[in-house]
Amino acid sequence: MFTRRDWLKATAVSGVGVSVLPSSTWAAPSADDLKAVTDKALAFFKGAQKEKGDFFPKAGEPGLTALIVAALLRSGVPADNAVIAKSVAYLEGNVQKDGGVYQKGQANYMTNLALVTFKELNTGGKYDKVIANAIAFIKGLQNDADPKSLEHGGVGYDGKTRPDLSNTHFMVEALLAAGVSKDDPSIKKALVYVSRCQNLKSEFNDQPFATKAAEEDAGGFVYNPADQDNAKSPKRTDAGGLRSEGGMTYAGLKSFLYAGVGKDDPRVKAAIGWVRKHYSVTENPGLKDSGLYYYYTTFAKAMDALGEDPFVDAKGAKHDWKQELFDELKKRQQADGSWKNANPAFLEGVPELATAFALMALSYTKKK
Repeated sequence: MFTRRDWLKATAVSGVGVSVLPSSTWAAPSADDLKAVTDKALAFFKGAQKEKGDFFPKAGEPGLTALIVAALLRSGVPADNAVIAKSVAYLEGNVQKDGGVYQKGQANYMTNLALVTFKELNTGGKYDKVIANAIAFIKGLQNDADPKSLEHGGVGYDGKTRPDLSNTHFMVEALLAAGVSKDDPSIKKALVYVSRCQNLKSEFNDQPFATKAAEEDAGGFVYNPADQDNAKSPKRTDAGGLRSEGGMTYAGLKSFLYAGVGKDDPRVKAAIGWVRKHYSVTENPGLKDSGLYYYYTTFAKAMDALGEDPFVDAKGAKHDWKQELFDELKKRQQADGSWKNANPAFLEGVPELATAFALMALSYTKKK
């Protein structure tokens, strides 16, 4: 077997460039290494699971339990595992008459996460009706204002509050995963909003902040373009632009790629250009350790969709991103199998949530 060490020896002697070698020669975590990390995380979840099958300290968050189930399934844990089976029963009990999967709040966010999970579980069409109803529910929450409106095509936590890129990218991913066509009006409208979240002045984005982007922000994405009108927002620059963030940039890039926007599209090119300048597996660019595990998830999904192995940054350095991400997350895994962010922002101080994001990210590091 030709290993990464063999490759290093060969290139040291021959000077053969990385790009001429097939991607299979690039290292990725071995199946055994991934299983060891996954088994520890599964043991943590087994101990953290509550009587009803959920995990989180505060009740009312079925979507976050769905995130754990999806991460475990993608990591190779079988659907009949006791932890998963108990959680699935809990999720089934939270399917509402309107098609959503939620309790008291965050109906869009929770239903998007649950929809992906039910699709993963849908052997033999068991959840066809649940999936169809959830799709209709989510579409009904999307902002359908005047196409010229900044909010057009986006969605917030519940369909009533202002939209943001985080909720919108989860919607795009969930609908496409559930089988909605890339040409569906809901996806087309969502891409209008996603485009308006990018620090790129173009035919797709006429927002003032895009013309005021600092060089380091160009091509990246912002969480909420409406922050441009809030003089007190910490997201604003002195020039009146908005700061790009790592998690949001990978979310935007992923949305374009999942929806079939080509790599030659100026929006995709600009996003990749930002990523090349800010590539990192040690921090969430623009936010450092804030939202770090969320960042790891969007990073892994976008890099997987991009399919550039190795990934070459702006300085010409080549990155075996799968191995680098695995090594970083393995180093951060705690003795009990969980992950926890020392920065409690976005609830990542809750190990159940950070662990779900970490495990989901790791599921994209498998060797293809």
